[in-house]
Amino acid sequence: MALTLAGVTDTDARRPSLLPGWSVGHVLTHLARNADSHVRMLEAAAVGEVADQYPGGNEQRAADIEAGAGRPAAELVADVTSTAARLEAAMEATPDAAWRAGRGRVVSGIWPLADLPFRRWREVEVHHVDLGLRYGVFDWPEEYVDEELPRTVAGLPARLEPGTAVELRAADTGERWLIPEEAAAVRHSVIADRRLLLGWLLGRAGDRGFPPLGPWAG
Repeated sequence: MALTLAGVTDTDARRPSLLPGWSVGHVLTHLARNADSHVRMLEAAAVGEVADQYPGGNEQRAADIEAGAGRPAAELVADVTSTAARLEAAMEATPDAAWRAGRGRVVSGIWPLADLPFRRWREVEVHHVDLGLRYGVFDWPEEYVDEELPRTVAGLPARLEPGTAVELRAADTGERWLIPEEAAAVRHSVIADRRLLLGWLLGRAGDRGFPPLGPWAG
């Protein structure tokens, strides 16, 4: 993300992002506060405690993002950069025992601490696309796609309309998924590069004529 951040101007920061109702400044502020939230959970787990990701819940999360979204680009970028560095340091300082047994509390429930690195990676990659600044789904690194795609495919049955069966095919690798696996007949066949498939599953590929999905929970 460093190249994208280096080019962000005040004009860019005020522009609408690809997320409805959010400017680029909102997305950058969210990334910074998300890093803070992970530091909070890591530091608590290191001393045997379980911390809330956002102590004030979704209301605090939304208020913090709104409060920071209008800052100058330089301040937004510095916030994202410094909080990411603090998170990296906190990860390195977290004891092995905390990684094995620690937990963090989010709105949807309790996360094992070991899940946090991937979840942060997801936040950065997905919201990098949401900035709408020269980075799209086809720029996602192979390692991220390898990790994210099977996770997201696994959640697809709950997002399809009842009775709908879908076949997914990755045009670039030949991978194939039938959802649900026991389906006797396929209603939709979706064939695309695996990055585009993932972009569709994450709601980041736009309207390409693919079948409708229920919301992605993340």
